[in-house]
Amino acid sequence: MDIVLLAVAFLVILLGAELFTNGIEWFGKKLELAEGAVGSVLAAVGTALPETMIPIIAILFSGGASSDEVGIGAILGAPFMLSTLAMFVTGVAVIIVARRRRPNDDMPVNPGVLAHDMKFFVLAYAIAVGVAFLPADLTWPRWTAAVVLLLIYAYYVREHFQADAGHDPHGELAPLRFHRLDRSSPGHPSPPRLRIVSLQVLFALGCIVAGAAVFVGAVEHLAHSFGVDEILLALVIAPIATELPEKFNSVIWVRQGKDTLAMGNITGAMVFQSTIPTVVALVFASSSWAVGPGTNIAFASAGIAFLSSAAIFIPMARRGRLQGRGLLVGGLFYLAYLALVGAAVLGVIPL
Repeated sequence: MDIVLLAVAFLVILLGAELFTNGIEWFGKKLELAEGAVGSVLAAVGTALPETMIPIIAILFSGGASSDEVGIGAILGAPFMLSTLAMFVTGVAVIIVARRRRPNDDMPVNPGVLAHDMKFFVLAYAIAVGVAFLPADLTWPRWTAAVVLLLIYAYYVREHFQADAGHDPHGELAPLRFHRLDRSSPGHPSPPRLRIVSLQVLFALGCIVAGAAVFVGAVEHLAHSFGVDEILLALVIAPIATELPEKFNSVIWVRQGKDTLAMGNITGAMVFQSTIPTVVALVFASSSWAVGPGTNIAFASAGIAFLSSAAIFIPMARRGRLQGRGLLVGGLFYLAYLALVGAAVLGVIPL
């Protein structure tokens, strides 16, 4: 039964991702936004919902120290998965389609957009992780950091929308999938009305959230049935499931040759995950947002996220271009983390 649920949930997430990428592009076109705002803000926030809801529910509604630890692990796991496994999957997709769309694996991205995202990610995440090294009973620095993170994300969104205003990089888009619901233009798939575009985006998000919830539940049940260690489940298996929307969206956009949207979906989600969910932990689980027993491995993932991001984007900044093979390094950092988790599970190193 769990296998069937996994298959159904997988298809629902894939359907939602396809509808979402199509709908969010039309949404950006209707609002006259360029790829930076569409990929790094709208798409990133939308597809970050599944993994964002897990820590919020754990911290705000479950209660207890163990729930706080689960929530914090999920918050720290999101940027890590995005900067390692999601980058690797996107790189593989670029290499697979490179032969039919260009002579090499150079990605037609806007390096300025990606560099902009990574500067905000490094700043915000460094602040968030930095306060975790303070004594656990010091709450005011964590609350201060929460306010700063909110301001950073607000400024980040403002810059994207202001910088992109007035540009139209979308060109010709595929017809809106829900165009038949638009009675104002029967038999004519474009341009659809904003209300129909919004309906498709909301329906797609519903598919993504529902599919991810069922997928994670089935994965957890299967893991328990086979006796998989709970630590391994929390730190490795569940994050892979919750990051499926970003991976699917990026692969779809790579296949369409829209690499700025594909990468912006990931880097924008990294900025979002390093600010908004982190604020929840800093305010409502401040004493648990600390490096120590029970959180050592989770916070180690933050260090790996920094290293993987540096290995991918510093060469991009120097060369002024990004290659698909450059994203594959994320897979190496992911394997390094798996080795770290394995050592912790086996008791070689303390948690």
